[in-house]
Amino acid sequence: MQAVVPRVKFIGVDDDNLLLFEGQYPLTKGISYNSYFIDDEQIAIVDAVDIRRCDAWLARLADALDGRKPHYLIVQHMEPDHSGSIRAMLERYPDTKVVATSKAMTMLDNFFEGLVAADRHMVVSDGDTLQLGNTMLRFITAPMVHWPEVMVTLDETDGVLFSADAFGSFAMSEAAEAWTDEARRYYCNIVGKYGPNVQSLFKKLCGQSFGTIAPLHGPVLGGDITHYCSLYDKWSRYEPECEGTLVAYASIYGGTAEAAVRLAMELEKCNSGEVVLMDLCRHDVSYAVAEAFRLSRLALCSVTYDASMFPAMYEFLHHLEMKNFRNRPFGIIENGSWAPVAGKLMCEALGRMRGMTQAGPVVTIRSRMHQADHAGITALACALALH
Repeated sequence: MQAVVPRVKFIGVDDDNLLLFEGQYPLTKGISYNSYFIDDEQIAIVDAVDIRRCDAWLARLADALDGRKPHYLIVQHMEPDHSGSIRAMLERYPDTKVVATSKAMTMLDNFFEGLVAADRHMVVSDGDTLQLGNTMLRFITAPMVHWPEVMVTLDETDGVLFSADAFGSFAMSEAAEAWTDEARRYYCNIVGKYGPNVQSLFKKLCGQSFGTIAPLHGPVLGGDITHYCSLYDKWSRYEPECEGTLVAYASIYGGTAEAAVRLAMELEKCNSGEVVLMDLCRHDVSYAVAEAFRLSRLALCSVTYDASMFPAMYEFLHHLEMKNFRNRPFGIIENGSWAPVAGKLMCEALGRMRGMTQAGPVVTIRSRMHQADHAGITALACALALH
């Protein structure tokens, strides 16, 4: 059993047999449902796990208890991938007191009507504390990171921040090497809409001392945690991590793809940073959203289809808008054999996002790229590179 710090043990469980998280995000590296055991005069459990791994979790909990009983179950987040095993745990340990925000208590009754008697509730507010013996816990509310009932818990004694879904990743608990890419994809697609709320949480944590971050998915983070905090700060400010351009395209028969490749080549000639070429028809949209957040510029290339954008491009822009994507220059290439309108519609979609600025005019190709189109694509690459 992994020790986070001497008094805190990791009792979470990995899930390597789930294809889609929330029914939509591919899991190529699995996922973990993290739970923590605070071993003090009074024993506290921080969060339960998904019902899919309930039996394994209860076995790990029983092993950690070694015949004792838990005093508290701290519920930081009521989403079923964390709360699914609460009923089973409380039925096995009925004297356990549930610690949560008032909104979480309401949700607890929504999910498990009548499960917890009123005298087994401990409702906490922002800044409230709980002394377990040597360990002092402070509860910090984090509404809309990414549900309204969320709180994080700071172990002030041992410097551990139990961060709920913040700092989580699409990876299993031992996959530390996957954190940056999979945490970015997790953040942008799960939490991304709520950047201002993440910033509010950062303000609350300012001045607090902790050297370990214990999230609800993925590895526990230790060592130099400034790396993790710096990236989270950038993502929640909608600031790019590095200079570069995502060239995202949606093509039917290859004509639009050819133009996108040409644009990527011209961008590389401009020495304007990294260039990532992504086929939206063959990459899951969650990866495209993460790359858009990571890079400083965006170029979109879509064929016209049924007097609209191609569906893959429409879905990508819908996801960006839903996640409050903002503050990027963009360039557009459209294709259409007789009535190209994809460019106009892409511009309209991007115009609904805050701080998006168009670099150069829309480049229109007819069915396939022709020699006469090269100059326009080169000019578009130069216009993007100047931003």
